[in-house]
Amino acid sequence: MSLHIQASRGEIAERILLPGDPLRAKYIAENYFENTKCVNELRGALCFTGTYKGVPVSAMGTGMGIPSMMIYATELCRDYGCEKLIRIGTGASFRPDIKILDIIMSQAASTTSAVNDEIFKGRFAPTADFSLLDRAYHKALSMGLDPYVGNTVCYDLLYRDDSEFNIHKWREYGVLGGEMETAGLYTVASHYGKKALSLFTVVVELAADSDVTGTSQNKTVSAEDREKGLNEMITLSLETVIE
Repeated sequence: MSLHIQASRGEIAERILLPGDPLRAKYIAENYFENTKCVNELRGALCFTGTYKGVPVSAMGTGMGIPSMMIYATELCRDYGCEKLIRIGTGASFRPDIKILDIIMSQAASTTSAVNDEIFKGRFAPTADFSLLDRAYHKALSMGLDPYVGNTVCYDLLYRDDSEFNIHKWREYGVLGGEMETAGLYTVASHYGKKALSLFTVVVELAADSDVTGTSQNKTVSAEDREKGLNEMITLSLETVIE
């Protein structure tokens, strides 16, 4: 047991998927796992452990934002011995060629957050584990998927009423899209010497003149299509993490 997770040591697998939504963890457990057991309900951060193709795997909701991700990732790495952590989430595309339900693989996580400024005097660049990234990319191709791989940005604010967050500038420097947790996961995994990867399905296409990620002017996905897209990402993540 840790401060925010009530599972006993050994009840969480070394391989774990980390959706933000705890109900998505429940969905994964109910639809993909065998011999499933709920091992954490504390603070509503549901965690389930089971097997996928005979390999022990867990799925746990981490909540939204870098601080929440870092709390759970730290305790999973430090207290429960998790070795391979794959975030599966949703995010926004910054480029017009990256469409709704496309999958983005975060090779590195730029961020607008100051969270790492308290750790480093310089600037730390959180990155994915290459072996997981390489495996996921080739697994995706074998599944007939066409993922985008590159730099993403991790931000603290979803709803913005100013233009300080210049999406056009991020796009100009090759950033593919954005979400709110990856920089935290990659930083923690680097600290503990663990392997981490973040995948996200695009559920928002930004309007051409938009610098705001959370407004109605942007194109979003239907609930039915979102489920189909997330299922592809879940399968891809499970196939990657068990190898």
